[in-house]
Amino acid sequence: MSFDEHTVVARIERLNLRELRFWVRQGWLRPAYSTQGPVFDELDIARIRLLCDLRKELSLSNDVLPVVLNLIDHLHQTRREFRALAKALDEQPEDVRRSVVCRFRDIHGSADTTEEER
Repeated sequence: MSFDEHTVVARIERLNLRELRFWVRQGWLRPAYSTQGPVFDELDIARIRLLCDLRKELSLSNDVLPVVLNLIDHLHQTRREFRALAKALDEQPEDVRRSVVCRFRDIHGSADTTEEER
């Protein structure tokens, strides 16, 4: 489902058209475009709600917002990559999966210890 600017603003009470357009200009939102202008999908709507939370509830400034968005985007990318890795691991034979899990625990466990504890 897709929405134009006016529908988005009507749907999200904490948002006005000026803010929405500013966020698009800043590149914090990347809607698709039609002959009538920007078109927002459900993922865009979720990001707009996040932006509203960051700006209005957490009072993050326009200078800080790109850093926070970048960190959130990296986190989402890492989660996607982790899911793909987990799927690839699930497709391996049981002995391979067990070996990888054991090695992960070894590495992860050693990462939690200090140099003195090693």
